[in-house]
Amino acid sequence: MTVTIKTAEEIEKMRVAGRLAADVLEMIGPYVVPGVSTGELDTLCHNYIVNEQQAIPAPLNYNGFPKSICTSINQVICHGIPSNDKILKKGDIINIDITVIKDGYHGDTSQMFFVGEPIAAVKRLVEITQECLYLGIEMVRPGVQLGDIGAAIQKHAESNHYSVVREYCGHGIGKTFHEDPQVLHYGKPGTGMALEEGMTFTIEPMINLGTRFNKLMKDGWTVVTKDRKPSAQWEHTLLVTTSGVEVLTARTGEKYRAGT
Repeated sequence: MTVTIKTAEEIEKMRVAGRLAADVLEMIGPYVVPGVSTGELDTLCHNYIVNEQQAIPAPLNYNGFPKSICTSINQVICHGIPSNDKILKKGDIINIDITVIKDGYHGDTSQMFFVGEPIAAVKRLVEITQECLYLGIEMVRPGVQLGDIGAAIQKHAESNHYSVVREYCGHGIGKTFHEDPQVLHYGKPGTGMALEEGMTFTIEPMINLGTRFNKLMKDGWTVVTKDRKPSAQWEHTLLVTTSGVEVLTARTGEKYRAGT
């Protein structure tokens, strides 16, 4: 496993890319309403990234992925492909996953959105999943082991009677979209790589209302829960600092803003 420790110059580029990714989520929020297609959301994000930000949408053509963002609705765990045929309706939940490349560096983040008012059980799933992300973020500092973070996320999810997807995980990020280390959202305390100052990676727990089991659809990308129950995910790109963590993709007004 080769982990890149970022230089001060690289960290500054990561900050810019992270801020841009967060800006896309802030921009798209008002458009996530009943009646809109995920294809329309993709077009809006693509145009904003390319024309307004003068940046590159990383998912587009990444290993053949056909769109600029991922849109994962209800039972879709991750990597949902936007389509003009997929129309959002009241009660849906959707994860929008944005990765922006600016000056060769990546910023990767995702957010859950409610389409209208969700049922209480689904709303709670989304909230607990965000708590899992924040719990992981709060633990990030030099010397903490990845197994500690995974174990804490797993414990919080399972104590609330949810399950953790194990086949997909967080990852190192920088000049490359997916670098070492792999950041699992389950595990045992006292195991795994110890964090070092200058590491950049994502935490992105995928938490299911039902069982943790999933399957890959025929399109080769879309991952759904095997029992077809809802799934939720939140994601941030993080920097390990001297004494803690900087959230490079924090949105305006969010609990975790850059530099905190």
